[in-house]
Amino acid sequence: MILIGNQRGGGRDLAQHLLKEENDHVRLHQLRGFIADDLEDAFKEAYAVSRGTRCKQFLFSLSLNPPKDAKVSTEAFESAIERVERKLGLNGQPRAIVFHEKEGRRHAHAVWSRIKVDEMKAVQLSHSTLKLMDVSRELHIEHGWKMPRGLAERSERDPRNFTLEEWQHAKRNGVDPRDIKTHIQDAWEMSDSKTALKHALEERGYRLAKGDKRGYVAIDYRGEVYSVPKYAGVKTKEVRTRIGDPADLPSVDEAKAAWASDMLKKAQELQREADQKREQERQAFAAKRAELVARQRAERAAQDQALTARKTKEAIARQDRFRSGLKGLWDRLRGEHRRILEESLRDGLASDRRDKQERDQLIVQHLKQRREIVKGQVQERQRHNEVTRGLDADRAAFTVAARGQIVDEPERMERPKPVRTPPQRNETPVRPKSLSTQWQVAAIPEPKVSAPLNRDQRREAFKERRRIESDSPAVGKDRTLDR
Repeated sequence: MILIGNQRGGGRDLAQHLLKEENDHVRLHQLRGFIADDLEDAFKEAYAVSRGTRCKQFLFSLSLNPPKDAKVSTEAFESAIERVERKLGLNGQPRAIVFHEKEGRRHAHAVWSRIKVDEMKAVQLSHSTLKLMDVSRELHIEHGWKMPRGLAERSERDPRNFTLEEWQHAKRNGVDPRDIKTHIQDAWEMSDSKTALKHALEERGYRLAKGDKRGYVAIDYRGEVYSVPKYAGVKTKEVRTRIGDPADLPSVDEAKAAWASDMLKKAQELQREADQKREQERQAFAAKRAELVARQRAERAAQDQALTARKTKEAIARQDRFRSGLKGLWDRLRGEHRRILEESLRDGLASDRRDKQERDQLIVQHLKQRREIVKGQVQERQRHNEVTRGLDADRAAFTVAARGQIVDEPERMERPKPVRTPPQRNETPVRPKSLSTQWQVAAIPEPKVSAPLNRDQRREAFKERRRIESDSPAVGKDRTLDR
């Protein structure tokens, strides 16, 4: 919801503008604190009161414009107006609210009288634009609306003051370099000394530090380093003239560690906030479930009572089908009693099936109702777990950074390569022994075969090989046959 407000006079022109017929619908929603009962006379009344002071802009006019497709209730508009009233210090001042509808969109206007009648002084409205932007940003976050760029630039403020919703919103949106440049330029333009620049940067989520090569740097809570002269668009000489010697500034590592320490405390605070919110939601789900279970039990008890009464009534009706006395004896003789008995049994079974179906229908209905509650509870638990995982990761990163450590991927240890000495000339290189050659076996000469052997020659060659093997001393330990 975009909030635009300004101090002004000209009450009659403002009343005519607010009541213009160019809108599809115009509705005067509220007149509070005025004797008059129409808008123009109410503003004339405020002007008459202002004549007792030197205030010329005796009215404060506010327009409230929600996003294009947002469905905003009257209560939401009233809540936003009340929040602005408290933020600006206009509590209890005479107020008018007008609703406009045009081209399928609805917006509101609120106008206050600035004059305090008991003191005959005007309410001081310092930094009203910044305060309205803060309220607008809070409304966008609470309602889940997409934040316009003008508000998103202000959302990168001191992260130590973030709420849990603002923390998650900042993590989702990421960082735009243009926003960083705007923040540092704004801090530079509104400061005239080192102390003022430090405060201005801290309000926007940065710390002033002494860089290694760049001299003057700003560090955000993520540990990113930005050159102040570069992002402020000024020369280093101008920065040195305004700030002075950077020797008394903290170093980059010290500033990062300080940020990490502060953000670690904030992450722990946000975790407690998330846990408290989770506990409240759990209790709300438990109360809702208990209420539902009690109602379902009452419904099932009422159904059981109704089915029992109907079953008893139907059983009596089936029993009344049998005649007594001689007529009953006659029915037994002619088989009518048996027919009625079988029919009653069929009707009784059909009644039991019908009762079971009705019970099952109620059970299915109750299960569906409970699943809706469980589904909401599971979704809320998943959201809480996701928030907790994010905060755990943030706390771990801030803890490591606060200790002055750097988290890197562990390097893979490389084995030193063996230094091979080239063999000298006329020297035969010695090969190292391997496990497969730890037993030295005598060389077994192969018979030289120049042509295919016949059967007798192969037998003689085999005998010769066996004789050589038997003469070798290491054959008992390791036998190698060369084929």
